[in-house]
Amino acid sequence: MRITLNNICKSFSGRVVLEDVSFDEDFKSLAIIGPSGAGKSTLLRIIGGLLTPTSGELYIDSAKVNFAENDLIAYRRTIGFVFQSRGLFEHLTALENVTLPLIHAFGMDKESAVEAANELFHRFGLAEEGHKYPSQLSGGQQQRIQIARAVAVKPKLLLLDEPTSALDPELTAEVLAMLDELQNDGLHTIIVTHEMGFAKKACEKAIFVADKTIVESGLSSELFSNPQSTALQTFLEKVLVWHI
Repeated sequence: MRITLNNICKSFSGRVVLEDVSFDEDFKSLAIIGPSGAGKSTLLRIIGGLLTPTSGELYIDSAKVNFAENDLIAYRRTIGFVFQSRGLFEHLTALENVTLPLIHAFGMDKESAVEAANELFHRFGLAEEGHKYPSQLSGGQQQRIQIARAVAVKPKLLLLDEPTSALDPELTAEVLAMLDELQNDGLHTIIVTHEMGFAKKACEKAIFVADKTIVESGLSSELFSNPQSTALQTFLEKVLVWHI
C-alpha cells in the first residue's frame, strides 16, 4: 500500500497542530512516533478520514481522498479503527460489540456476523469472553476485542491510536502479539505508539513527528539505529534511557 501526504496542515481555532506534513512511501506496517502533543493522533485521524485537514491532500494507492462528507462515509468503511481506551459500548457484550456493526453498518446477516466474530475470538484467545460486558474484561481483553471488531469488517487499512497506553506490560504484550500476527497475515497497519520496541521490531517503517511536522522517516531499523536529526536523537535518548 502507498500513502501520500501533500503539505497537510491542520489548525483548531487558529492553533496550528500540523504544518506542511509531506510523506510518500509504500508500506506494510507504519509506526508514528514522537513526543506528546506533536500531532500524531491528529495525523492518524486525518489519514482515517475522521478529521478534515485545513489544507493539503491525501492519497491512498494513488487515489485521492475526497474530504467531502458523502465521500468520507464510503472511505471510512474501508478503514479499521482502534483507539486508546473506552472504545467498546459498555451496555453490549463483547460479542455484540463485534457483531452489531457488521449487521447494521455492513449489512451482514446475524448468523454470518456471529460466525465471523467467534472465529476471531477463538483465534485470539477470547472464546470465553464473548458473553461478558466490557466492565467484566481486563484492559488487554477490551483492546483485543476492539481490534477484533476493527478487523472483522476486513478493512484494507487498520489504524491504531496508542492501543496499549493504559495497559500494564503483560497485557501490552498480549495486544502487541495480536497486532504482530495480523501484520504477518498481510494486514496494512498504521499505529501511533510509545512502545518503541514494537515500533522498531514489528513495524516495517516509521515516521517521527515533532514540531508540527514529519522530521524524519524511513525503515524502522535504520531510524532507531541511526537517527539523522537532532530532534530524533534527543527523543530516543529520553524514551530509551531506562530501556533494558
